[in-house]
This record gives sequence, structure tokens and C-alpha cells, in this order.
Amino acid sequence: MIGKLFLVVGPSGVGKGTLVRALRERHSEFFFPPSATTRSIRAGEEEGRQYHFLSDEQFAKLEQDGEFLETAIVHGTEKYGILRKPILGAITDEKVVIREVDIQGLKSIHQNLEKDLFEAIFIVPPDFEILKKRIHKRQPNISDEELSRRIDSAKKEIAQKNLADFEVVSGENEIPKMVAEVEEFISAKIKS
Repeated sequence: MIGKLFLVVGPSGVGKGTLVRALRERHSEFFFPPSATTRSIRAGEEEGRQYHFLSDEQFAKLEQDGEFLETAIVHGTEKYGILRKPILGAITDEKVVIREVDIQGLKSIHQNLEKDLFEAIFIVPPDFEILKKRIHKRQPNISDEELSRRIDSAKKEIAQKNLADFEVVSGENEIPKMVAEVEEFISAKIKS
């Protein structure tokens, strides 16, 4: 077996988190590294479990030293990043590493990591009406304007799905099917 990073990519509401949770439940042997962030720790969170909580200065130093595979600023203020060392260490230890990223994160990782070390799995909705329903379910009070903005953003992200190595449809009530397709893809890649 070889170690490899598998990136789960797709627009908001498509089912990335659902897929990652299912893989975490089914594969204790996989490594799910936490991100680093400058946001404050919330109730129920633990350092090193969900995130590595850093000061702005600590984050800036790590960024300056090239310690991140990708970084993003969310909501205009909080910084998030994927640390390079834990992922490369797990790959060296022949582990399957699973990370959820957005399309910008995938582009950064394409620039910052050798391609033979990672595969990208793009999750697409069966159609945009289903995606709208999922977004509404997660945020019942979302404005029509915000919903429209998110659907436009999803369309732009899906137009870039060719940056990924594998595509899976996140159909309604088909989570086991989606998980099985992704497990089969992962299995084939770590055996090759």
C-alpha cells in the first residue's frame, strides 16, 4: 500500500461533510488532519481535534515559513490553513489522508504539492434544484439573493471539476452508493 492524500472537493451543500463523516466512521485507519485557524475556540472543541488554534502571529510565521499547503481567509477576518507536515508525515507512513477543501484550496494544493501525492474527488449534485433544497434545509432563513449567489458560485465551481481526478454524484438518499464509489476509487489508487 502507498500513502496518499485524497481531497474531497465540491460546492457548499453538495455533501462533502457527509462523505467525510461516513469515511471517518467506516475507516479508523484513515487520517483526518485538522486545519489550523486564527478563530477562537468554541465550546466543545479541543485543540488539535477539530482545529489547531493559532494566534495571528503564529499563523503568519507558519505561512511565511511555507508550512501550509493552502490557506484561506473566511468571512473577511479569520484565517484557515492546511498544515503540510502532518499530511506528508502520514503519507510517508503509508496512510490514507482525507481532507475536505474548496476549489480554491484544490488549486493551491496543485501548486504546492507533487501531483503523485494526492487525488481529488469532486462531489456534484444531481441537479441545482436538489442543491437549492439542501442549502435551504441547512439554512431555512436564507434570503433569495444569498441562495442565488450560492447557486451561481456552485455553477462556477462545478465548471472547474476537471481539476479533480474523480467525480461522484451525491444523489438524494444515495449516501451509501456515494461512499462505496469513493471507497472503490481510494482502494484502486492506494494499490497502484
